[in-house]
Amino acid sequence: MEPQSIWFRAAWQIAALVALSTVAALSVNALRSDRLPLIGDFSAATRMTTATGERMDIGLEEAQALFAADAGVFIDARSAEDYARSHIRGARSLPWQDVDLNFMAVTADLELTTAIVTYCDGETCELSHDLAIFLRDAGFANTRVLVNGWTVWQQAGLPVESGAPLTTP
Repeated sequence: MEPQSIWFRAAWQIAALVALSTVAALSVNALRSDRLPLIGDFSAATRMTTATGERMDIGLEEAQALFAADAGVFIDARSAEDYARSHIRGARSLPWQDVDLNFMAVTADLELTTAIVTYCDGETCELSHDLAIFLRDAGFANTRVLVNGWTVWQQAGLPVESGAPLTTP
């Protein structure tokens, strides 16, 4: 038997196994009462919806109104280095990777009813979402996410500042 035909036969068998496995998996999924969706909705709106159906995202206009009225606290989920370079004026720094270490210091003076807006940078950045869920689980039920917050805030020409995070709020 030629080496070329052995490789062709092996490739054909692998392709057949993959096709049969795919058909079997789709068939089992179709028969399940709790089917897995074949096409997911990964939009920002869907990602920012809680299990109870409540939207966690906040629009720029609403976030700007909270800022202007000094009615909310902004928390930056980006790294301390990014925060030091520039951040929303008055925002507190609580990098997601250090949340366990700094959570108490950053939120010690906040009431559980305080409006909190978390943000990071980039449409797909999940740091602010993860931080918002953490804060909600800690009792801060009025926590929202400004999707792509740092970018949209800057593009709107809203107040920013630079400097290292304060060690106490």
